Amino acid sequence: MSSSTRRRRYLRTAIGLAAVLVLSVVGAGAWFYHRLDSNITTFDAGGVATERPPAPVPASPGAQVPVNVLLLGSDTRDDGNNSLAGGDEGVGNSDTAILVHVYADHKHAVGVSIPRDTLVTIPSCKLADGTWTKPRTDQMFNSAFGIGESPKGNPACTQNTVEAITGLRIDHTIVVDFKGAAAMTDAIGGVDACVPNDVDQYGIHLKKGLQKLSGQSAVDYLRIRHGIGDNSDIGRMKRQQAFLSSMIKKVQDQGFSLPTLLPLADAATKSLTVDEGLGTAMKLVDFARSVSDIKLSDVTFVTAPWRFAGDRVRLVQPDADTLWKLLREDRTLDGHSTSGTGQVTATPSPTATAPTGTAPTGPLTAEQAGAPITVVNGVGTSGLAGSGAEALKARGFHNITLGANTPGQQHTEIAYDPALKAAADQVTALFPGARTVEAPGSESITVTLGPDYAPTPGTKLDSVTTPTTGPGTGGSTGPSSAPSGVPTGIAENTRGADTDPCANLTFG
Repeated sequence: MSSSTRRRRYLRTAIGLAAVLVLSVVGAGAWFYHRLDSNITTFDAGGVATERPPAPVPASPGAQVPVNVLLLGSDTRDDGNNSLAGGDEGVGNSDTAILVHVYADHKHAVGVSIPRDTLVTIPSCKLADGTWTKPRTDQMFNSAFGIGESPKGNPACTQNTVEAITGLRIDHTIVVDFKGAAAMTDAIGGVDACVPNDVDQYGIHLKKGLQKLSGQSAVDYLRIRHGIGDNSDIGRMKRQQAFLSSMIKKVQDQGFSLPTLLPLADAATKSLTVDEGLGTAMKLVDFARSVSDIKLSDVTFVTAPWRFAGDRVRLVQPDADTLWKLLREDRTLDGHSTSGTGQVTATPSPTATAPTGTAPTGPLTAEQAGAPITVVNGVGTSGLAGSGAEALKARGFHNITLGANTPGQQHTEIAYDPALKAAADQVTALFPGARTVEAPGSESITVTLGPDYAPTPGTKLDSVTTPTTGPGTGGSTGPSSAPSGVPTGIAENTRGADTDPCANLTFG
């Protein structure tokens, strides 16, 4: 791989959240709002999937609901960005994705980094000519942004992919480019960042140690992967998390002064591409005000539980699914509620053509755990049915059979006799986005896995097996929906936003 190609693949920053937060206190009058409006670029909402996870509803009348924001960094060289990163104009890519979950209390947040090399199923995505692609299995996560080969990228496709992986409905998507990273760090007078070692390659020159970075040096720090730290994308994400934390801290420490906020807001909006729900300065301000009470000490970053799979990455199960489940239930990483008002419930999106299940509310009953379940591989990918069976066993189901493969399935589907609905609801919660079908007379709950299901790595079960029971299969109660501790795969990938910026910058 040439150095110029490698440079194009370096990490792009995702610091749009910090810029959005500071917009909440900008009060420079209508003329400034008009200027910001003219800066903002939106992407086509027509590319967002019609079959989506359910939208949350308040736990009680008038209560707030959680908000999920997807932050993406773009490496587009379009519109003058090549002056900061080199290379020719071409397809926009994104190696940076942080899913920010703002809890219903709007005083706590978790930012989840998704590794660029994670192998996932990319669902159907819209192209510029109005046609839709077919789902693609075992694709690198970051390739979703490049589908359609647009210089501006395809944020809607990445949003669709994240929703399919997590079962979380994305409320807003924000994309920031190189110029935005440079201009926003300049506007606040630099950001404290820790460079693990001297860097002098690929045209990037950084000195070891804690220092203030802005403009070009900030872009270089956030882009580079090789020649710094452990040379990994995982380590690069850890540095990015630390940088974003430092940026938010810097803005908060400056006390939201107008001399800082006005140029920062101007710089941010010039470089943001957002969904239509944030497409005006007023909408950005309204959103920012809703999250302005979040303290740095109440923000946690976590890298989605991962492991290497050759030169790629797979999510570690059941820890990754536990993480998504906790966020769907609006619980902290150790399983607690931040609001004290109980679990937020969900309602199907009015645009969805098929409902998805609600999250499990507690341990399985003995009757639910023993419900007969047949898992069918509807794609043909080796190990898919076995992966689904393992997820069910981890939940506590133990009467599981693998059915014969039936390739050609377009979506994951769960069919059940109405008498088994209680157990079927618990099953559906493990397969976000699955279609549910009542099938009177069925002797078992049949889970037919489609291309939208991300398999658990390492599973080798490909043939029909007999029901699994006894010790080691989950028993009759299953795990609680609110675990008392943090799963290892989550705990070892977590850092607090107020952590020392020089701490925990590598994965090893």
